[in-house]
Amino acid sequence: MRLAGRRLAGLYTSDLKRAFQTSEAIQAATGHQPQPMAGLREIYLGEWEGLRTDELAERFPAAWSSWNEEPDWDLVPAGEGAALFETRVAAAMDSILESHHHGDVVVVTHGGVIQVALHRVVGRASRGLFPFKIQNASISVIEKRDHRLIIAGVNDTSHLDPALVP
Repeated sequence: MRLAGRRLAGLYTSDLKRAFQTSEAIQAATGHQPQPMAGLREIYLGEWEGLRTDELAERFPAAWSSWNEEPDWDLVPAGEGAALFETRVAAAMDSILESHHHGDVVVVTHGGVIQVALHRVVGRASRGLFPFKIQNASISVIEKRDHRLIIAGVNDTSHLDPALVP
């Protein structure tokens, strides 16, 4: 495993099942106990939760059409919405950064959360727009330098078997 033997200052994870299971594999490789955080959960998609795109198009034609023209979390019926999601992710990031002034911290989370974090570093709201490709089990790196955040890598899958990466 790519993180095996690394000394970590912290290991945080979404408290949702798939992310938490990944954090347990990292714990086995590093010995560092994962700390679950609800703030690292993927966005709540309200009435869209668990539906495939063909089902969204059939059940929510106007909202789905608008989403395809310009993605926006606020189009999702009964969903969490962009402002709440981005505020939640920002609070989780700030908490982690305030807890660790030095060392490597691993955060195991979801694609939408990573998108929001990357957008935050470049000073833009995500609102559902996903310009970064984020694959499962990929590594994206945000570094803190002189009180600034910089993006040092996005969607690194070099540690994965190439046959498993689409």
